[in-house]
Amino acid sequence: MTLQKRYLRITHLLFIALLLIQLLPTRSTKEVFTNSLIIFAVGVEVIVLIASTFIKNEKSLALLLDIAGFIYTVLGIWTLATAKFNVLNDMLFPAPGKVISQFVEDRSTIVTNIISSLGTTFKGFIIAAVIAIPLGLFIGWSARVGSAATYISKFFSSIPPIVYIPYGIALLPTFKSVSVFVIFLATFWPVFAGTMSGVLGVDKKIIDSAKVLNVSKPEMLFSVILPASLQQIFLGCNQGLSVSFILLTSAEMIGARDGMGYYVKYYSDFGDYTRTITGLLVIGFVVIAVTFLFNKLQNHLLRWKK
Repeated sequence: MTLQKRYLRITHLLFIALLLIQLLPTRSTKEVFTNSLIIFAVGVEVIVLIASTFIKNEKSLALLLDIAGFIYTVLGIWTLATAKFNVLNDMLFPAPGKVISQFVEDRSTIVTNIISSLGTTFKGFIIAAVIAIPLGLFIGWSARVGSAATYISKFFSSIPPIVYIPYGIALLPTFKSVSVFVIFLATFWPVFAGTMSGVLGVDKKIIDSAKVLNVSKPEMLFSVILPASLQQIFLGCNQGLSVSFILLTSAEMIGARDGMGYYVKYYSDFGDYTRTITGLLVIGFVVIAVTFLFNKLQNHLLRWKK
């Protein structure tokens, strides 16, 4: 790639525009922490410039630049609407610099809550996957039983898992175990349905070829059908993982004593909207990061399909 494609892009103009916006007079009655915003934007730009030097794939570079450009645009509009023109209520909608500064101040608490939320999510997710995938393989192996089980899974998956929280509180010893139970229910049905869909969709020629080779039933399920069903299984896992974070945050807002949902609910009750928005943004970034890593794992395991 040429130097122009690497370094002379509209993304860098948006970065300069964001810095120029900071020169406008501030009309907000609250402290806006302009320096925090500038440091953050410069940090993002440095990362983009370094990555632009080493990234060889033009599509990957374009994606990175688009994401950075989107961040600069949002920060610019956000700054204009809050700190510079005071269009939005500065109590409900703090300036971006103030949110960034709050994140730095609360970083240890936020990291602790992220670890708690991820731990709860992965426990429920792994338990659900370990049960749902083998069960989906065995049930989906029978076309007749699999067809009936598909409708049963649709029925149970249509019930929001959060409605089971009262029963979980009554039956389980701790709220943490209730949260794991809710994540389990949120993940189980999408993974189960995805596994059965993958099994039922396996090409009959593949199965017939395996039968000709006298492949045993366990080998048929785990060495032939499982790899052929992986794409649908990952699709179900992706759906379950996305729903899990939504439900976990909701569950933590009801009665937990840690986690990002608790962080948002606790400070919103006290009218601390700077921390509330900080928590919401952190949750969004965490979900994006986990989804990105999961998709990388999926692409790695399914690289033989390309």
